[in-house]
Amino acid sequence: MIVQNQINTRINENLDVQHMTLENESHMHNVPEGSESHFKLVLVSDAFEGKRLVQRHQLVYATLKEEMSMIHALAMHLYSTKEWRERNALAPSSPKCHGGE
Repeated sequence: MIVQNQINTRINENLDVQHMTLENESHMHNVPEGSESHFKLVLVSDAFEGKRLVQRHQLVYATLKEEMSMIHALAMHLYSTKEWRERNALAPSSPKCHGGE
């Protein structure tokens, strides 16, 4: 959980996190056991208020500049606090990977 912990720490240190879940979904892909290559991030922050989706992604990519070179995929679900309340605190499920399981 080295990479996952780094991502978690970096986000919490640099963004105003209201809610965050970070799941290692590598087991759903065709990678060696114990890999940390595919993650799903659900992040709620007031930093996203008034920003377009691409701007939110750019903010997270800039925050995780070093960590992005260590992973293959990061599925991001990024919401302002207001949007998260409107969604009843629910994020979409990840689809099954064609190459995993």
